[in-house]
Amino acid sequence: MTSARPARRSGPGRPGYDLDSLLSVAVKVFNDKGYEGTSMEALAERLGITKSSIYHHVSGKSELLELALNRALNGLFAVTTEPEVTSGRYVDRLEHLVCRSVHVLCTELPYVTLLLRVRGNSAVERRALTKRREFDDFVADLVKRAVAEGDLRSDIEPGVISRLLFGMVNSLIEWYRPRGDANPDEIAVAVVRMTFEGLRTA
Repeated sequence: MTSARPARRSGPGRPGYDLDSLLSVAVKVFNDKGYEGTSMEALAERLGITKSSIYHHVSGKSELLELALNRALNGLFAVTTEPEVTSGRYVDRLEHLVCRSVHVLCTELPYVTLLLRVRGNSAVERRALTKRREFDDFVADLVKRAVAEGDLRSDIEPGVISRLLFGMVNSLIEWYRPRGDANPDEIAVAVVRMTFEGLRTA
C-alpha cells in the first residue's frame, strides 16, 4: 500500500535520527500509549528532540502511522509472491505462507502489533484494514483450494480454518519477545506442526 509522500526539506537531519530510527521509536510509543493517546510532544520528548526535528522527516503523526502500517503490510504481502506460495499444491503453499508469516511477525513485531490493533478510526487505519482483509481473503482462498484438492480435511469450514490459523499466528504479539527462549524458526515449526498435522488429510 502506497501513499503520496510530502516533499522532504533539504539539508541534514539531527545526527542519529534518520527516518527509520524515528519510526522505530514512534511505533513503540504508539503501542505503549495508543495512537490517539500519543501527541507530537510525547514523541519529541521520548526522542529527546524538538517537534521541528520530527517535521524534518514527516508531515506529522498520521504519516508516521501510515509508514509503520505499510511496513507490516508490505512484509506480509511480500510472502504472498514467494515462489513457494505461487506454485505447487495449495496445501503446501498455505503451509509455507503460515511459516513465513510467523517470521514476518517475529522480525517486525512492533509494526505488526500496531497493525493488529488498529480499529479504523482514521483514513490511514481504514486503508490498512482494507489491505488486511485482502490478505485474509488470500489465505481463505488458499484454504478453499487446498480442501478442493483433497489435501485439507473438509469437515471444517474453510473460513474457520483460515481464521484459526492466523488467530494462532497473530496471538504471538501477546507473548513473543525477541531474545526469548524460542527463536522464529522454532516457533514457525511448532505452529505448522500443531496445525497442519491436524488439518491434512491422511
